[in-house]
Amino acid sequence: MRANQPIQVMIVAGEVSGDLHGAEVVCAMRQSGLPIDFFGMGGAALAAAGVQLLVDAARVSVVGLTEVLTHVRPILAAHRVLKQALGNRRPDLVILIDFPDFNLRLARVAQSFHIPVLYYISPQIWAWRTGRIRTIRKRVDHMAVIFPFEARFFEANNVTATYVGHPLLDHPWPRPVKPDDGPFPVIGLLPGSRGQEVARHLPVMLDSIPLIRRDFTRARFLIAPADEKQRASAKDMVNERRLTDVCEIVSGGARSIFPRCHMVIAASGTVTLEAAIAGTPMVVIYRVSPVSYLLGRMMIRVNSISLVNLVAGKKVVPELIQKDALPATIAGQTVDMLKTPGRLDSIRRELADVKKKLGTGGAGRRVAEIAAAMINRRRVTEGMTK
Repeated sequence: MRANQPIQVMIVAGEVSGDLHGAEVVCAMRQSGLPIDFFGMGGAALAAAGVQLLVDAARVSVVGLTEVLTHVRPILAAHRVLKQALGNRRPDLVILIDFPDFNLRLARVAQSFHIPVLYYISPQIWAWRTGRIRTIRKRVDHMAVIFPFEARFFEANNVTATYVGHPLLDHPWPRPVKPDDGPFPVIGLLPGSRGQEVARHLPVMLDSIPLIRRDFTRARFLIAPADEKQRASAKDMVNERRLTDVCEIVSGGARSIFPRCHMVIAASGTVTLEAAIAGTPMVVIYRVSPVSYLLGRMMIRVNSISLVNLVAGKKVVPELIQKDALPATIAGQTVDMLKTPGRLDSIRRELADVKKKLGTGGAGRRVAEIAAAMINRRRVTEGMTK
């Protein structure tokens, strides 16, 4: 660290969840009282935490192998901006959060400048593309992982890793409703946090509503868009299908609807763990382009894609992937879940076990402690070489 200058830390998050978890790390690091300048890529949460955003993460947040091809220009532009910042500012530490295809390339740049790299929230290499373990071993100094089995996986592959707990456990979670808490079922629709996920998932979710209402004529549906743009898109889709009398678009994200829902229909991703922690039963769906799906099938090494089922080590909630994620099948699984006596309560008990497996809160604080130790080591090393 340069004498008499603030500590410089680059932090890079490419998705909504990473943005939120990164902000928690920034806030925890600021509590040390040390002068730290944060800069990098992220969204509203990191900006609110005082990070200088050189790149808005919304420009590069995509999912799917072929979908990335349509966003090559903004992705490469973002990488150039951050690469230049690394060269010009030579931060004391780089904190990379998830978003592996982008962040592992950036880690190589940091390595070329001899800047230590802390990677928070590991890519799921234990599930697919396991060859990336060699890349991580070369480019990452320390992995901060959120599942216990990840620490064991990395240590077995000679990568320094610390299990820090899951960041979702740092938030209070309200009591979920039960079937006897209202006269009709309330079902949440969670299509994803990216615009392309909403475009792929919300139409089939909405088209399942008339089918569900054949069995539950008074059923109501809550939609929780991630931002105002998605809110406008959801409103258009609801109006187009003349479902305004049964659908409510709510603010506050997924967490705002869990206390009101008997169950949710959710796109696979972090939100399924949020639902599990909240104790809300779910049907999980996911769709990508046909080419992305075929390529993914060749590389995936696990039987489930839902984080809930992966953590549980068994099928706790149904998964409807690609061609199975159709209105009729979504409605069928939803109706079955609501009509089968004791099914919702059984799933709630399984979800409680999943929550226990996630450990305890304090992930952001633990990552901040690892970051501080890495900065101190670099300070000592620089002092010894002067």
